[in-house]
Amino acid sequence: MLSYELFIGLRYTRAKRRNHFISFISLISLLGITLGMTALITVMSVMNGFQKEVRTRILGVTSHIQISGVNEKLADWQAVADEATKHSQVEAAAPYVSAQGMVSFDQVVRGVLVRGILPNMEDKVADFSQIMVSGKLKNLVAGEFGIVVGIELARILGASKGDKIILISPQGQMTPVGILPRLKRFTISGIFEAGHFEYDSSLVLIHIADAQKLYRMKGGQVSGVRLKLHDLFQAPQVARELAPIISSNTYISNWTSQHANYFRAIQIEKRMLSLILALIIAVAAFNIVSTLVMAVTDKQPDIAILRTLGASPRSIMKIFIVQGTLIGVFGTILGVIGGVLLAYNVGSVIAIIEHLFAVQFLSREVYYISKIPSDPHFTDIATVAIVSFTLTILATIYPSYWASKVNPAEALRYE
Repeated sequence: MLSYELFIGLRYTRAKRRNHFISFISLISLLGITLGMTALITVMSVMNGFQKEVRTRILGVTSHIQISGVNEKLADWQAVADEATKHSQVEAAAPYVSAQGMVSFDQVVRGVLVRGILPNMEDKVADFSQIMVSGKLKNLVAGEFGIVVGIELARILGASKGDKIILISPQGQMTPVGILPRLKRFTISGIFEAGHFEYDSSLVLIHIADAQKLYRMKGGQVSGVRLKLHDLFQAPQVARELAPIISSNTYISNWTSQHANYFRAIQIEKRMLSLILALIIAVAAFNIVSTLVMAVTDKQPDIAILRTLGASPRSIMKIFIVQGTLIGVFGTILGVIGGVLLAYNVGSVIAIIEHLFAVQFLSREVYYISKIPSDPHFTDIATVAIVSFTLTILATIYPSYWASKVNPAEALRYE
């Protein structure tokens, strides 16, 4: 059986002769909670989506963990790779040569980051094969001096696959006329599009043997070894665990520290937007205070009669807590449903809006991410639901306490 406190509290939520306005305010509070939660869950999911998209594009051309030698020189990279791959989390390893340079084509000069790779091993730690828009990564063959460039760099240079460009090394060589930079003619054998301007406009790939020749790295030296993990989020922990294992004198870094600014900026934006939207829920939740205050004022004669019939102050509090909690429960449930539905279908909703109003929110000519990504997390949804419901419960305490303090004699004096 229902307790009489719950029964009366449920009755008070329904509009009767004199309290239509109170029920209207209750409805507004419920809608406010619902809309606030829907917006907050959707925004958090979209921010998660952007974070995932940026992370995917960055890690498509970089590695989870990077082991570099002192002064970017590592002699026995195979031994380092073998030691690292013994860790259960390490999926693959590949050597690399990293250096700065300049490329020149048709009187256009551009500074670049040169990365020497072994194509068959690079595919195991990065996703270049999946982002090639022209040519293939395996076209890089030692001694043929082929080069793979980003799509933005190709556009800036005005070059395409098959063109020959000059790669200039900052390391000078002595000549009778003085010190001149080292340079070599390379043939563009492929073009990639990572979807990240920094890499698309400044990263070039050459075979590791060609890089060693151009940058005079002796004895098969490389700059370091790049690792791919089974779980990329374990990178900081794995990096710490590898430090005492690697016998060579090396420096170990991971993607969370190498690209901290990107992810920190997204995280700050997510937190600030969440805080702003949480205020909407707070305002809606505390509208319950005004709803219950008006309900207590309207129901003072009823409260007095219940007190004279033996109802305790605690029972009176429970009646009005039930009334406020019911608004919070329905608002939270509807908000979660609305938020989840919108979060999983935000791309379709945006597409419909763009079609109806002939607008484009993320133009491909301006933004690399041209679609609204969404990645709902259960923890975010649960946190929003718990915070929302907690605020509604807190909002019921003062009006309910005030109702329990109503003096029956004063309330019935003019009745």
